Amino acid sequence: MLALATRFLKEPVSLRLAEEFLTVPVDTIDRCVADVCACTQHLGISATPEIVERIAREHLLAIVNSTPPPRSPR
Repeated sequence: MLALATRFLKEPVSLRLAEEFLTVPVDTIDRCVADVCACTQHLGISATPEIVERIAREHLLAIVNSTPPPRSPR
């Protein structure tokens, strides 16, 4: 039952984040959302879609912002 609820929670969150982070692979977004769901369960926090989306967005922003800029030709 918990796995089914988690799957339904992740899908809409992953879709919204995929529309926002076009340069991040979809499997990375799905993994990030799944990791956030697992962390909230481990910590005993209620994993509402809003909380999962907010935390996953912060993680994805960190991924995008940590990518080095392209090198200019010499």
